[in-house]
Amino acid sequence: MRTARLSLRRPVPADAAAVLRIHSDPLACAHNPGDMIFTWAEAVTRCAAWIGHWERYGFGYHVLRRLDSDRVIGFCGVKVVRLHDLPVLNLFYRLEPAAWGAGLAGEAVAAVIGSVAGEPLPVIARVRPANVASARVAARAGLRRAEHLDTEGEDGVDWIWASP
Repeated sequence: MRTARLSLRRPVPADAAAVLRIHSDPLACAHNPGDMIFTWAEAVTRCAAWIGHWERYGFGYHVLRRLDSDRVIGFCGVKVVRLHDLPVLNLFYRLEPAAWGAGLAGEAVAAVIGSVAGEPLPVIARVRPANVASARVAARAGLRRAEHLDTEGEDGVDWIWASP
């Protein structure tokens, strides 16, 4: 899948290096420190889980790179999770800090949401209250605050943004 500035593709085992690089960056994981990983084995396991989701559902987390570069700058996609005992598509986006501020997360999110438009499950984004930039990305993607769905997450309260 392509956008104006990005290539989005399925992960492969070799992406574990980028998974480790981005998910071991304290700034990239500042709002979700529970997502941090520190070892090659953790990166391989996480990458394998993402690949497994694709194999099971036909969609999942994408590896992002700018069209003018081979460097992986982040990840964006959806995975099936349970929220209040109901299945939903959890929207995930994490970019390396050097890619922040250029609208790339929003561009990737729009493409991902468009790619799952036919799926019967609602799309949600779990956003930490202090993560204003992530909330802006969710809002620009058409998700709306759903306070009644807020929940306690691994790293604190998750504000839920949901598809209409």
